[in-house]
Amino acid sequence: MSKSSAVGSATPAQLAAAVLELLEGRGQSEAALATVIRRSGSAPQVVGARMLLYADGSTLGTVGGGAIEHQVLETCRQVLRTGKPRTVEAHLVRDLGMCCGGAMELFVEYLQAEARLIIVGGGHVAQALAPLARGIGLRVIVADDREELLDDPAFEQVERLAFDADEIHEAIPDLNERDYLVIVTRDHARDERALAKLIELPHAYLGMIGSRRKVHTVLARVLRRYDERGLARPDLSRVHAPVGLALGGRTPPEIAVSIAAELIALRHGGDGSSMNMVDAAIARVDGAETTP
Repeated sequence: MSKSSAVGSATPAQLAAAVLELLEGRGQSEAALATVIRRSGSAPQVVGARMLLYADGSTLGTVGGGAIEHQVLETCRQVLRTGKPRTVEAHLVRDLGMCCGGAMELFVEYLQAEARLIIVGGGHVAQALAPLARGIGLRVIVADDREELLDDPAFEQVERLAFDADEIHEAIPDLNERDYLVIVTRDHARDERALAKLIELPHAYLGMIGSRRKVHTVLARVLRRYDERGLARPDLSRVHAPVGLALGGRTPPEIAVSIAAELIALRHGGDGSSMNMVDAAIARVDGAETTP
């Protein structure tokens, strides 16, 4: 089948573009994708036919219509609820009463927009962090008002925005609860302005670089901003500062690794502890050897 050939109500190119749009966060945030992986007899669709079911109930493409598509749509809804893939197998006459005969097997997978990492500041730590973050599957955006820094080779494969620290909400108006935000600007004042703005916006993670003394100073200044305006204080307990895991490194690449490690742990429910099990294994071996 050529790339321009129609598959149901959408061409392969249209379906591929829709999937890419979703993964890049340029449209809806999640969908279930059903793909015909096996067919026999006079089944109504070919292997490779696909259908997208978006979270809002809209669809793109088809896997054959009728009873089989009704069954697949129900499976797609289950996948959207659980986030886990499923397969659908059906004999079209025996199981579904369709007159076309044959059998079909489909794989239904969960698709979600890539999580974004927005790095506020384009200095040495950001230059070390950006490629690491891309390597762990994050879509990276770097913002700094110094346009010359944004031309650094480390940022070639990421999105770059020439905005200052407290303008992120203008540069990225669609910040959401899946976004990871890391503040690594060049001075305390910018860190303070960025934190005061970003703490009010949706996010999955908000971290700020700095020594313990700097963190104490910046947090105190942010709280004072709210107190002076008579506003309710924000929940600063959600802020990760100093950002990253306590790995002991001090150079920009080492700090970047500690930040990336904390993001990995957060995304996968890890605690950042060592996986070393040698002592337990040795104890188990010794115990087995002494058991009569």
